[in-house]
Amino acid sequence: MNYKKITVALFLTLVCSSLLVAQEVSIGKGFVELYEGSGLRGFMNVGGWKNLVMIGIGFLLLYLGIEKEFEPLILVPMAFGAILSNIPFAGFMEAQGILRYIYDIGVKTGVFPLLIFMGIGAMTDFGPLIANPKTLLLGAAAQFGIFFALLGALLLPAIPAIGFNGFDLASAGSIGIIGGADGPTSIFVASRLKPDLLGPIAVAAYSYMALVPIIQPPIMRFFTSKEERMIKMETLRPVKKLEKVLFPLILLALCGLFLPSATPLIGMIAFGNLLKECGVVDRLSKAAQNELMNIVTIFLGLGVGSKLAAENFLNFNTIGILILGLLAFMVGTTAGILFGKIMCKLTGGKVNPLIGAAGVSAVPMAARVVNKVGQMENRSNFLLMHAMGPNVAGVIGSAVAAGVLLALIG
Repeated sequence: MNYKKITVALFLTLVCSSLLVAQEVSIGKGFVELYEGSGLRGFMNVGGWKNLVMIGIGFLLLYLGIEKEFEPLILVPMAFGAILSNIPFAGFMEAQGILRYIYDIGVKTGVFPLLIFMGIGAMTDFGPLIANPKTLLLGAAAQFGIFFALLGALLLPAIPAIGFNGFDLASAGSIGIIGGADGPTSIFVASRLKPDLLGPIAVAAYSYMALVPIIQPPIMRFFTSKEERMIKMETLRPVKKLEKVLFPLILLALCGLFLPSATPLIGMIAFGNLLKECGVVDRLSKAAQNELMNIVTIFLGLGVGSKLAAENFLNFNTIGILILGLLAFMVGTTAGILFGKIMCKLTGGKVNPLIGAAGVSAVPMAARVVNKVGQMENRSNFLLMHAMGPNVAGVIGSAVAAGVLLALIG
């Protein structure tokens, strides 16, 4: 028997076994570390189910944006931002995370909503409002819902037993602006007054804007008679180019004199509209309407979606925001219609009360809904251009209301 060979074989066996054991330990440790840093562990932790719920909500928003075409330009990036921000350990909202950069640079500072307003100004024709200035009152009346929701939020008592903490003045002001049906304005005000509520406020604002064709018609039919809905309005007078050029300048001057806190919003919409109407900077006007608007919309959606993290959204305060926002929108629509009825009486039946519903600033969807409801009663009744007056007035009205809230609360 060759003891020397046996000894060498045993030694080699021990060495190989030791290496295998060490390798198994190393591999096992690697798997443990991989699991510790995985999203799977994050979802399985206490509270991880909330992230799954929010990711599900993100997919629901994607469905509404893609399949139902509810405000898809903002809802799709917002939904994807919500999905990304709820992936555990992905780091999207950490100091170096891309969503954190987008939010801090563009949403938190209010830059993105202001650039959106510039694009809206470049796409908006204020001609119907200039031709019929009294429709400005309808846009103002429709802002009543903002202050209704503000008061409602302040009156709600906190109920700690169910996790409802109630709303302070800053929260109430941020919630109330949803009633203006103006997404950028809602985001701008919330970013200044209550950034923690930005996610649910943005979701509510854009959701109700998208649901205008569903929410408004029943209210219109309830508060108007068949005869009122059939009223035909006279054709609007032509508006001269000089009037269109002077309008944004006069608007900015008045705002700067009487409500400086609203000039960031009014100033940007005035600038965008001046680019459109002056006729000598078509390239800039088209860039504001298209390339810049598209880029900013993408970043705004992602930035707002980053605030849809589970810890900010899944609570009873969010339910309160959604309910108050809906009430604000409905009250604003109702106020516009009722004021339209008053104008109808004062003008001897020359104003169709339906156009008051367009006073909310969901441009141009609210005006299209008014036109559709009017044509359901009279196929030859064309209210679109008449409704565009209070509709664009609503954009100005919501910006002015935002300025008032920022001046009083901010």
